[in-house]
Amino acid sequence: MSGANTFFVTTPIYYVNDKPHIGHAYTTLACDVLARFKRLDGFDVKFLTGTDEHGQKVEKSAETAGMTPLVLADQNSGNFRELARILGCTNDDFIRTTEPRHLAACQALWNKLVEKGDIYLGAYEGWYSVRDEAFYAEDELIKGPGETKLAPTGAPVEWVKEPSYFFRLSAWQDRLLKWYEDNPDCVGPNSRRNEVMSFVKGGLQDLSVSRTSFKWGIPVPGDDAHIMYVWLDALTNYITALGYPDTSGDFARYWPNVIHMVGKDIVRFHAVYWPAFLMAADLPPPKRVFAHGWWTNEGQKISKSLGNVIDPLSLIETYGLDQVRYFLLREVPFGNDGDFSHRAMIGRMNSELANDYGNLVQRVLSMIGKNCGGVVPERGPATDDDREMLDPAYGLLDKLRAAMDRQLYHDAIEAVWVVVRAANGYVDKQAPWALKKTDPARMGTVLWTLAETIRCLALLTQPFMPTSSARILEQLAVPDNQRSFASFGPVGALGSGTALPSPQGVFPRFVEESPA
Repeated sequence: MSGANTFFVTTPIYYVNDKPHIGHAYTTLACDVLARFKRLDGFDVKFLTGTDEHGQKVEKSAETAGMTPLVLADQNSGNFRELARILGCTNDDFIRTTEPRHLAACQALWNKLVEKGDIYLGAYEGWYSVRDEAFYAEDELIKGPGETKLAPTGAPVEWVKEPSYFFRLSAWQDRLLKWYEDNPDCVGPNSRRNEVMSFVKGGLQDLSVSRTSFKWGIPVPGDDAHIMYVWLDALTNYITALGYPDTSGDFARYWPNVIHMVGKDIVRFHAVYWPAFLMAADLPPPKRVFAHGWWTNEGQKISKSLGNVIDPLSLIETYGLDQVRYFLLREVPFGNDGDFSHRAMIGRMNSELANDYGNLVQRVLSMIGKNCGGVVPERGPATDDDREMLDPAYGLLDKLRAAMDRQLYHDAIEAVWVVVRAANGYVDKQAPWALKKTDPARMGTVLWTLAETIRCLALLTQPFMPTSSARILEQLAVPDNQRSFASFGPVGALGSGTALPSPQGVFPRFVEESPA
């Protein structure tokens, strides 16, 4: 099984019926920040994203558009690949469920479940939502207009009656509950873990895992009249990308040391069905499933019908990539629902990025340029004030490791900002511009302490704002091979006498254009 120093992080695979929106960008960014953080911390990381391309919904959409399902999938999968590129994501693989490697993995998993006696042929009769690609029990439905019934998500449902293969999910109830109890961190945050456990305790029905009413999907091995249920197909992507059914190589290297990042609407599939499929196939379940919340737009629910879907590409065009990356993971504790507003975005950019962090970097580097001949100053004896500045900066890495392992991005950023604010206070208290006249050696120590604090901050903000952090590290003349966390703290401290380039502003204030 995977080594202690490997780390596998996945986005859900995105459904090709959608255009990329802020929700897709949010999950992908959260995974990218985690992947970057772990790489900087010396881990062997694999980061996977991709697209989910099968199912009745794609088949119907393609028919409406007058094209084949594969042409539609090719077109829309490209949009998600492009989104990852524009977001600056460092994914190692991009999987599509229409690839031959995925067909092989799904059919191998199916055969294993049959061999273990966990799949049997029966007939399905019940409520199905094409939009959600999900089956619902009668007591889960809600009332729609008139006498209509809707899925709990508000999606239309239809009564389906057809032959179906079933997975013996009911047999896994006690084993799933034991897994949740033995591994308290396997589902996060706690509110979702409680929701999942409550669902499983309520009793599990066997799960229909094949359909005969459409053809766009992976054929059931040995029975081409049946297409695999899209969720059994989709979830398997995580092990397809590790080379399954070959369980040596990447599979042995990374599985099960994985975190599946998902939206809260699909936590049941990942935290109930998926571990049951895996355990039934004699494979270990994932280490952790984390379900984040949803965004609203200026207080309103986001929906196509309201026309208020947030396009991440236009946000990046307006505000800048690092600014969008920062805001999305700063604004809301990850796991909670959040509201996007342009006012909040501009507020964070101007108060935190421009005034707090950007101004600190600009002030300190400009003073070094002006008063120390543009080189890192000599570090003299440290006072209590200097230690009170530098010790918390050096203590940040351990704080961030703990926060990132719990997906507490908001806490990680806040810990960094405590030090940013302390550094601005230290500048004002020490007043190096006054020390230039009265005690130039002390001025050098103060500016060295500040420059070293900024180095620590820039190393730790790399996963969140890679381009801006790189520019700060360049201005401190930190070489590329000293930008990992192995160089964090005293071991990589700035060397006095190092020549620094002329300082350049990194976080400009955002000024709204006045209407003409």
